[in-house]
Amino acid sequence: MKNYFKKSALPIVFLSFLSFFLFSCSNAPKEKIYRKSSIVMDTLVTITVVSDSAKKANGAIDAAFAELHHLENLISFWDPKSEISEIAREAGIRPVKVSPETLDLIEKAIYVSKETGGAFDGTMGPVIRLWNIPYSKRIPSEASIKKALKLVGYKHIIVDPRKSTVYLDKKGMSFDTGGIAKGWAGDYAEAVLKAHGIKAGLVAIAGDIKAFGTKPDGHGWRVGIENPRPTGPNDRILASIALHNEDISTSGDYERYFIINGVRYHHLLDPKTGQPARGFESVTVIAPKGVWADGFCKIFVMGPKSGPALAKKLGFGTITVTSDGKIHVSQNIKNRVTLYMKSVRQR
Repeated sequence: MKNYFKKSALPIVFLSFLSFFLFSCSNAPKEKIYRKSSIVMDTLVTITVVSDSAKKANGAIDAAFAELHHLENLISFWDPKSEISEIAREAGIRPVKVSPETLDLIEKAIYVSKETGGAFDGTMGPVIRLWNIPYSKRIPSEASIKKALKLVGYKHIIVDPRKSTVYLDKKGMSFDTGGIAKGWAGDYAEAVLKAHGIKAGLVAIAGDIKAFGTKPDGHGWRVGIENPRPTGPNDRILASIALHNEDISTSGDYERYFIINGVRYHHLLDPKTGQPARGFESVTVIAPKGVWADGFCKIFVMGPKSGPALAKKLGFGTITVTSDGKIHVSQNIKNRVTLYMKSVRQR
């Protein structure tokens, strides 16, 4: 199994698409913070809850991890027994009956694809595997990219909600959940925690962070956003924001990439061209749900003009770094964001 995610110890949480720094928080006398970490979905997951009972906290966290393992078994791209793998095996042959959870994920992925005009596309697997960034440091030929792109297109995902079936109508197609599944799974984990009486906490699947409720001191959960071009240990964070019942996710060109002749080739590929998208160094999206923060941070592919405009239309907050190193914060969250630099230093 290939591991596309960098694992890091808390409190610094890194993800190849995004990176956040979780700031420390104080504990009130009655309520305490409880935290557990584990490897799920082939990456580091940390669940933090506020509770007045260790037994209650640990039981809720264990139940949330059990739910994440259940979801992983359904939607893992690498597990041949998963429903996602069965959909790929039966591509061009027959529809596959799937669980309500898998159907939910795919329907939400199609929605993000439609809203972004295909900038996000869950069927990009053939092109992603062709580039194999960062493991293969080579540029694929135009002919091989064009061939792989023939197996890409979210419009070829046929969903029948009544029968709970999913069908890829071209043989050789596949559905890769990596671009949206972490935020989506975080939403399910939050629901489990709340069902177990937890009113406040964090679910960090690698770096996709879901925050609900408040810390024991009554404040929101403050997270920091990584500088995509740090020059040393003192400029690793470019901004921070306190989250209140929100989710945050980032796509960036700085975790999975290689450089040839001074050109950075990264994993955020444009479904229209099969080439790395240009215009941004990082895009952070703050949204009400993890699935939307994770999915819509792929507006990275849309570029500096169209991407933030879509986020504004949908009511999401954004913090972006354009390829010239300039930092842009959307108006709807400007008064909540603390910037630690005016622009990103360029290498």
